[in-house]
Amino acid sequence: MAACKTLMLDMDGTLLDLAFDNYVWKQLVPERYAARHDMAFDEARTRLMARYGEVQGDLKWYCLDHWSEELGMDMLALHRDVDHRIGYLPGAERFLKRVHDHHIRVILVTNSHPDTLGLKDGATGLTRYFDAVYSSHDFGHPKERQGFWHALEEAEGFDAAHSVMVDDTHSVLRSARDYGIAGVVAVARPDTSEPLRPSSGFVDIEGVQELLD
Repeated sequence: MAACKTLMLDMDGTLLDLAFDNYVWKQLVPERYAARHDMAFDEARTRLMARYGEVQGDLKWYCLDHWSEELGMDMLALHRDVDHRIGYLPGAERFLKRVHDHHIRVILVTNSHPDTLGLKDGATGLTRYFDAVYSSHDFGHPKERQGFWHALEEAEGFDAAHSVMVDDTHSVLRSARDYGIAGVVAVARPDTSEPLRPSSGFVDIEGVQELLD
């Protein structure tokens, strides 16, 4: 961190507990879809998982508008129904408070849809700790694609050789590394309801609080 001038932080699974998103997409959406189409939960979940997989890693996967149209449900309203489940990962807010006081630029870089980002910010107030906030939807490319990093550099003017990216998605970290981001760090426990998920080829941390040591 000593040579870091720009610290780039993901949101879901890095700062906020991915248990919320996993509950919404793997439990709540299948429940509502099953009720809407009069089918068993397991059948609904199997169908949805297949549809998720078709666009995973694409901007559509992260787009509430896409899924609202595809599934015939108001996805933002569905998220709001369980927004009490939104929360920080252990130590994440303390970490944000600490780095906010350091002389480095701290930016949020997320694939989250702007509506989801707004909902989560309303529940946690996390954007107050950042110098800038960027959603991949503003650039038309997810973080998994090189187009995102080109657009981010144009908007932010960061020095890749003195930048660190922290994320829980390995394909995103690979993309950041391919672009030339000097430090890429993987969060190994993005969902507190699940066990550690070690990566291969990245520096692993259980949570961002470890970066304070």
